[in-house]
Amino acid sequence: MKYVDTWDLESIFPGGTNSQELKTKLEAIQEEIKTYQHLLNEWDFTVDQSVKTFKNILQTQETIGKGLGQAATFVQMWHDAYMDDEHANVMMGQVMDIYSEVQKLSNTFTKKLVAISESDWQKLLADQGLKEISFALNEIRDQGKRLLSEEEEKLIAELNKDGLAAWSNLYDTVVSIMTIPFTDEDGTTTELSVGQAMNRMYADPDPEVRKQIFENWEAAWAKNAPVFADTINHLAGYRITLQNAHQRDNHLDEPLEYNRMSKETLDAMWSAVANNKQPFLDFLQQKANLFGMEKLGWQDVDAPIAIGDVKPTRFTYDEACDFVIDHFASFGPKLSGFAKHALENRWVEAEDRPNKRPGGYCTGLPEFEESRIFMTFTGSPNDTSTLAHELGHAFHSHVMKDLPNLNRGYAMNVAETASTFAETIIGNATVDNAKSTEDKVALLGSKLEGATAMFLNIHARFLFENAFYEERAKGIVSEKRLNELMVQAQKEAYGDSLSSYHPHFWSSKLHFFIDSVPFYNYPYTFGYLFSLGIYAEYLKHPEGFEDKYIALLKDTGSMKVESLAEKHLGVDLTKQDFWTAGIQLMAKDAEEFIRLTNEIKK
Repeated sequence: MKYVDTWDLESIFPGGTNSQELKTKLEAIQEEIKTYQHLLNEWDFTVDQSVKTFKNILQTQETIGKGLGQAATFVQMWHDAYMDDEHANVMMGQVMDIYSEVQKLSNTFTKKLVAISESDWQKLLADQGLKEISFALNEIRDQGKRLLSEEEEKLIAELNKDGLAAWSNLYDTVVSIMTIPFTDEDGTTTELSVGQAMNRMYADPDPEVRKQIFENWEAAWAKNAPVFADTINHLAGYRITLQNAHQRDNHLDEPLEYNRMSKETLDAMWSAVANNKQPFLDFLQQKANLFGMEKLGWQDVDAPIAIGDVKPTRFTYDEACDFVIDHFASFGPKLSGFAKHALENRWVEAEDRPNKRPGGYCTGLPEFEESRIFMTFTGSPNDTSTLAHELGHAFHSHVMKDLPNLNRGYAMNVAETASTFAETIIGNATVDNAKSTEDKVALLGSKLEGATAMFLNIHARFLFENAFYEERAKGIVSEKRLNELMVQAQKEAYGDSLSSYHPHFWSSKLHFFIDSVPFYNYPYTFGYLFSLGIYAEYLKHPEGFEDKYIALLKDTGSMKVESLAEKHLGVDLTKQDFWTAGIQLMAKDAEEFIRLTNEIKK
């Protein structure tokens, strides 16, 4: 079937960022905010303990949240797809201003919740409708106990526009105008966007092309590093100041609270990774041997593997879409049917063209109760996996549509579970459908690149970020020191198994500069390993498992992860055993890869 590889943005707000409908929507939201402000100002629980009044406030919150989310998502989508549209930045600024107003009122609401006595609070939650969302309400109330005075929190929300959020936007702006030069064998030099350069640097089969782009890539990030060093220092400094003001003792407290997980769980996961990474280091060494290298360079870690005359597997976008739909069907009709609907209705922006931001993501249009996916499709198996990954995110949101709005707010770590589960289905399918041993080796290699990313690359990110925050608490960290911390983390995570490292990785990785979530990286590894545990259960009992899987996803917005795992999998996440079992599943692929390649070489 033919699929269109660009978004249908006109169906959201016709006319792009100059849309009259978008302007009207923002005006309507501002009127709703006035109503919300009036409701909050009038609400005194000691006088009016009516459940109806409380529910009315919650409903107004939801209306504003969905409307503003719809507008913000559209502007972000447009900005990312057309980074040369300067007006998108103007509109993002307007949306940010409105978010600031909402945040101030949300703090007021939270402070009022905290002021309710415990006995009155329990009486309020006895209402059947509120009991259903009690986890979220209790969470808001508990977190609200950390808040400063209402006036101080209003000032923080106002300052955030030109503080945390502004520094993050500055990073996006600088990256949007960066280019990476590439000179082909004919001597023609082309200026590649950051996204184009990244895709080719990691996926081109020619080691000389990868090396040239990596050297130019590192140089480009080094040139802009003084700006990025300022940016990352001020992002972290802003966070540390707020964390201290909100009585958080450690820089990990906030991300752990956000991800609804304990430090014991995080430590157990990373300890299991550190203690069981040798099979993946062996895989990298075997890959180096196949390439005729003593060790892989940084740019070679994800390079495609082709043995003999077998060329790397390639997909057209249409083929990738059909492949994903077909193999999702092997798991269950609901996942497959959802993917088909999303792809046929242009929920995905995948065209390979200039002026797009790098990377991929899934985002939501809350008023439509639909998702949208952003990526750049170049034809590699990794791109097909990315498509499946983002569709997994979208499916997660889709199955929660019938839940109360407050119960749909799942954290990033469990969000990565659904996406990685979908990616695992497709990764296994590509290997199972290999046409030859050589093709199987190439596809196993692609699948293992995902594992090395989760166990090595993201471990390096965590080690770096943890060390950086410890030093940043004492003062500004220089560009030179940032490079040193980055290389130290990469060498520890990769067991010093590479011939070259990426000192400016801290500046090239968007995830370090996202303002909304601190320590954005480790949830990927959590989701990856958690999904492997779920997948192992599916392999044991495949009959009717899709419904059990959906039941787990529905609980992700209303439970801590330890309780979620205990309820649906019967496991203890604070113990290494669960995490080790997931790692060992992938270790079998590494062992199979080495066995097959040794046989071919004989």
